[in-house]
Amino acid sequence: MIHLGETNTLEIIRETPQGLYIADEEGNEVLLPNRYVPENFKIWDKIDVFVYLDNEERPVATTDKPYVERNDFAVLRCNQVTDYGAFLDWGLVKELFCPFKEQAFKMKPGGWYLVYCYLDEKTDRLVASSKTNQFLDNKELTVKEFDEVDLIVSHPSEIGMNVIVNKVHSGLIYKDAIFKDLSIGDKLKGIVKKIRPGNKLDIALGQIGYRNIEPNADLIMKELNDNGGYLNLTDKSDPEAIREQLQMSKKNFKKAIGTLYKQKLITLKDDGVYLN
Repeated sequence: MIHLGETNTLEIIRETPQGLYIADEEGNEVLLPNRYVPENFKIWDKIDVFVYLDNEERPVATTDKPYVERNDFAVLRCNQVTDYGAFLDWGLVKELFCPFKEQAFKMKPGGWYLVYCYLDEKTDRLVASSKTNQFLDNKELTVKEFDEVDLIVSHPSEIGMNVIVNKVHSGLIYKDAIFKDLSIGDKLKGIVKKIRPGNKLDIALGQIGYRNIEPNADLIMKELNDNGGYLNLTDKSDPEAIREQLQMSKKNFKKAIGTLYKQKLITLKDDGVYLN
């Protein structure tokens, strides 16, 4: 089966004036227009293509790579807004359509928006939605506490930053656990810190507890090596100064320098940390 909105590996079966016809193992065919035909090819060669609908609503293949595929998230730029909705740049000739009813906030030309790409079952067209929460589900969790997870920054709230967890669930990073600038659409790693009633996920950046000591110790060692063996921070330093310089909490900083001190890698003085 040829999957619309996805990368397919198809076989070249014949050449025509319009381009190459390529097919799956079941014999379903799609046209690869001349502009995408590779310089060197042979009949029966296999080729990776993305399949979507052209301006006449016909399936067509392209060797261009879209910025987002079906059932995935991405931050896309709005190119234009018409009476029907917004059209987004997703790296292909035909723009990705986002209906007004699927816009969390009214889109404007030139704006960037986190969207989910999906196949509209009513129209059989690929469309985008910036109402991303409707595509997330926490009823049955596929993660447990202390699991490492992939995150996409979704949108801010009064108490922190909402994130998409493993492209399946919603989670929250509290303000006091954010030690770096985050932008909507950022992709990063995190840890499931706690699962609260209702399967609400509390997420931490980096790792938790003893898991956090080694990465932070490595970071401090790197900082010392990059600064001539001296770091102008102590266990009495202001938490904001530690956060600004190392992007970690004061608690984790104290744990890390304690580990390095026990290993006799550093010397602690009133004016800072020195590399032995």
